[in-house]
Amino acid sequence: MTLAKPKMIIFDYGGTILYEPGFSFLNGERAVFKHVVKNPQNITPEQINDFNERIFSESGIARKNGFELHHNQMLRMKYEFNQIELDVSYQEAEEILWDNVSPMTAECRMPHVVQMLDFLKAQGIRTGVISNMGWSGNALKRRINTILPDNNFEFIIASSEYGYRKPNSLIFELALVKAGLNPQDVWFCGDTFDADITGAHNAGIFPIFYQGTTGTADGPKRKPLEQIIDQIPVKPEKLEQNSSDKTLPETLQNGTDFITIYDFLELVELIQKL
Repeated sequence: MTLAKPKMIIFDYGGTILYEPGFSFLNGERAVFKHVVKNPQNITPEQINDFNERIFSESGIARKNGFELHHNQMLRMKYEFNQIELDVSYQEAEEILWDNVSPMTAECRMPHVVQMLDFLKAQGIRTGVISNMGWSGNALKRRINTILPDNNFEFIIASSEYGYRKPNSLIFELALVKAGLNPQDVWFCGDTFDADITGAHNAGIFPIFYQGTTGTADGPKRKPLEQIIDQIPVKPEKLEQNSSDKTLPETLQNGTDFITIYDFLELVELIQKL
């Protein structure tokens, strides 16, 4: 295939453009508990955190089958089941929870993401986000816009708002509808092979497999590419990488189906060569 400069690049959220250092759901529950006004069973943040882990685990069957539950459903279940009442709305509780699970700071940015997004904006290449997550779309937009205030994302799609998760083609096709573009005009960049790379490929979108790291102990953990591919549950009929090394070729070979990058500056370099 001949790779042309894209009209748009859509990005995954977690482990791609941002990550969540110091992630602790218990810290989030402790912050929410400051707003508890009724707790007849004297439930502790530790107990509610354990209950949250239980319902998240039990709802895993939905995620495994490609469907997403909304985090507000989880909030209602864990607090109302335990007869806990708050002095804030569930929307406000969600914000308090996530803000304290992993605070919104510049440390959350993956390396060179700001430089890369600025480059795409200067090139006139449009951008958007699709993320598999239970957090609400508004909470995701708030987080991204706070940490990356100069972004130019035209849409930020959270799977919780639409019921479908990547790799289902519907959520990629939804993004194409929002963009008003054909799949051959769009790239998708993500760090999860089955959800992002297989999903984009099956929707006719060119995938960029991002395997960047932060160099910190709590940053995204990466496995060797061969091990990742061996472990995915459903493999596409044909999905081949153009090169096994970290250098981007001057001319991409025919049959290329995805490219692996280890830093967003490599994405900048690739686009400059097209």
